[in-house]
Amino acid sequence: MAKNSPTKNKPKPSKPEKIFGRNRRRENVTLTTNRFDFLIYKVADENISVNAIVKDETIWLTQKAMAELFDVEVPAISKHLSNIFNEGELEASATVSKMEIVQQEGTRDVRRTVDFYNLDAIISVGYRINSRRATHFRIWATKVLKEYMTKGFALDDERLKQGRTAFGKDYFRELLERVRSIRASERRIWQQITDIFAECSIDYDKDSDITRSFYSMVQNKFHYAITGKTAAEIVYTSADSHKANMGLTTWKNSPDGRILKSDVSIAKNYLEEKQIRQLERTVSGYFDYIESLIERENTFTMEEFAASVNKFLAFSEYKILPDKGRISAQAAKIRAENEYAAFNKTQRITSDFDKATAKLLKEENKK
Repeated sequence: MAKNSPTKNKPKPSKPEKIFGRNRRRENVTLTTNRFDFLIYKVADENISVNAIVKDETIWLTQKAMAELFDVEVPAISKHLSNIFNEGELEASATVSKMEIVQQEGTRDVRRTVDFYNLDAIISVGYRINSRRATHFRIWATKVLKEYMTKGFALDDERLKQGRTAFGKDYFRELLERVRSIRASERRIWQQITDIFAECSIDYDKDSDITRSFYSMVQNKFHYAITGKTAAEIVYTSADSHKANMGLTTWKNSPDGRILKSDVSIAKNYLEEKQIRQLERTVSGYFDYIESLIERENTFTMEEFAASVNKFLAFSEYKILPDKGRISAQAAKIRAENEYAAFNKTQRITSDFDKATAKLLKEENKK
C-alpha cells in the first residue's frame, strides 16, 4: 500500500468498520474492511454478501463472487465473460488480474492464485444478467472508491495531487475540459447545466429520482433566485393578451417578427433586460463555482451536485426556492396558450413587403 501522511496523526482503528472514521450505512448497504483492503458488500433486504478487493484504483471480484452478486451459477458468469472478451467489448488483459489469496481449509491456511475481474468487467456481466443489481453495485463501488480517494487510506496524497483517480489518470483535467466544452456550446443554459450534471456525477443514473428532480427543478431555482417566482409562475402571471406583445420582452422573431405560440411558454421571454443579465451572470457564476471545485479535485455524487446549486445561491445571498412552487408547468402553459389564442387574432405583423413599401414612401417624402 502506498505511504500516507505520518502515522502519529492517523491512529489505527480498533475495529475494521472504523477505517473511514465512523460507521456508515448507505442505502441499506453495510461496508466493512480490514488491513488487506477486503470489502464486504451486503444488501440488507436481499441475501447478498460478497467479498471484494480494492486494488489499482478499482474494485475486483472473483467469478464466484460475481455469481453470488447476480444470483446465478459460476458457469453463467464464465460464459458471459467469454462472450464479452470474444466480442471485443473489453480486453481480458486490462480487466483480469491474478491474485494470491489465503483460504482456510480445515486447520490449514492454503495459498491459491485466483483470477479477479475489475469493475468494468463486473458491470458488463451485471448488465447482461441483472441490470438493477449491477447499477446498485456500481453506485456502491463508486462511493467506496471515492472514500478511498478522499480519505487517503488506499491511495496516497501524492497520487491524489496528480489527479490519478479511480475514474482515469487525468480524470479532473479531462472533466474540466468537458465542462468548458459544454459551456462553449450553442446549447441553452439549462441544457448546459443538465449536461454538466451528467458529466460530473460519479454515480450518474438518468433514471434515478435525484436526476429527475434535478432536471425539473434547476431552472426554477435560478428563476426564483432572480425574480422570486418559478418559471411556471413567471409565465402564468405575465402572459396577458391585453398587453403589448402579450407581455413578452423578447421572442424568437423579435423585435418586428410574429410572436409564435411556442414563444409564450418560455419564462425567460417575459424577463426585463436587467433580470436576464442577472440570470445569465448567476448561471455563469455557478459554472465558475463548479469549475473551481473540479480544479481542486472534488468529485460529486448526484446528490452532492444537486445540493451544490442551493449552496452556491445561498453563498451569493440569493433567495432559495423552498418548494416546487404554486403553479404547475402544465397550468402555466395552458394559460399562456389561451392568452395567445386571444392575442393572435389581433396580432399586427409588419411583413417585408410592408417594410419595403414604408421605406420607399419615406424616401419619396424626403424629395
